[in-house]
Amino acid sequence: MNPDLAKLHPYPFEKLAQLKQGCVPPESKPHIALSIGEPKHPTPGFITEAVISHLHGLSTYPTTAGTNELRHAIATWLDKRFQLDGHINALTQVLPVNGTREALFAFAQAVIDRRQAAPLVVMPNPFYQIYEGAALLAGAEPHYLNCEASNGFIPDFDAVSDAIWQRCQLLYLCSPGNPTGAVIDQATLTKLIELAHQHDFVIASDECYSEIYHDEAKPPVGLLEAAHAAGYTDLSRCVVFHSLSKRSNAPGLRSGFVAGDAGILKQFLRYRTYHGCSMPPATQAASISAWNDEDHVAHNRELYREKFEAVLEILSPVMDLEMPEASFYLWVKTPIADTEFARQLFEQENVTVLPGSYLGRDTATGNPGANRIRMALVAPLEECIDAAKRIRSLIENLN
Repeated sequence: MNPDLAKLHPYPFEKLAQLKQGCVPPESKPHIALSIGEPKHPTPGFITEAVISHLHGLSTYPTTAGTNELRHAIATWLDKRFQLDGHINALTQVLPVNGTREALFAFAQAVIDRRQAAPLVVMPNPFYQIYEGAALLAGAEPHYLNCEASNGFIPDFDAVSDAIWQRCQLLYLCSPGNPTGAVIDQATLTKLIELAHQHDFVIASDECYSEIYHDEAKPPVGLLEAAHAAGYTDLSRCVVFHSLSKRSNAPGLRSGFVAGDAGILKQFLRYRTYHGCSMPPATQAASISAWNDEDHVAHNRELYREKFEAVLEILSPVMDLEMPEASFYLWVKTPIADTEFARQLFEQENVTVLPGSYLGRDTATGNPGANRIRMALVAPLEECIDAAKRIRSLIENLN
């Protein structure tokens, strides 16, 4: 077996299941799960119908690169959403993938050069655990940049030494952030692009929460948008990852894309051709419909807005929390240890949240997820309100 498999940490939800062992929540209170970032809003009917009406395509093998129609739909969406002024080539700079999770993992396997001494993959801390697993199984060492409240939950990139940047082969970004909801601004993205060119590394920007934001006049900036604005119109060293899971409430569709540097995507396509992971024809047809429609996305944002406003009103008197810039997560402090808080909340109120320490790693300055929990406001509005009331009740009883 691959010896690097032994380096993988248990997944956060494995730890959560162990934490809850032996707990017997009250039967009178129905369970409410705020732990998993799985959208619960209905998948738009036109997406479902597109899948059904294209099932005849099962008789043919799909290509790894996807149909030209899908790639053009994605390129058109990118161009409009991130103001690229036509500087995105559908056939050389866009590649459909079966959800961003698979692509984020596979990307490191294609990018990391094992011949170089001690390669680093730099990533935020806390983080989506796929980044770490991808680094380890690519033969690289993860290097964690803590996301602290004092810096708006954005890594302090200025504090990273030249020696670290020189060893870096791949930088994972997550903006809007999971679990923090923080958005990296354009000036910081531009600085990182300049560093990538200076030190010869690739930026992989996970932007799967980019379409869940609260201010309609201020959508989160993207890496390709920053690159284009800074004059890197070839999008060199920049690759972004987008998904329909959160944007269109279609996690089961397993549809997303990567886009950016044409030279990198050419090699990634080669890797994926051997990997054998082409998108089914019906999924491609449904994806075209989804990327071509914005009305359902705006409605989706409104649903999340309602839940955030209701939950914040209930919890603000007893917790230190504020509306995140984007995403559907609340990243909040706990009055006791995050694991103990999560355990008591489940045992006493039958609400499940994810301890923040499970999403982070210990560093010289501690685990930045400690004494925080991640709450995913994915349940229906009524359930989110009920959960917030139960959380408040627990805190008031603690006090």
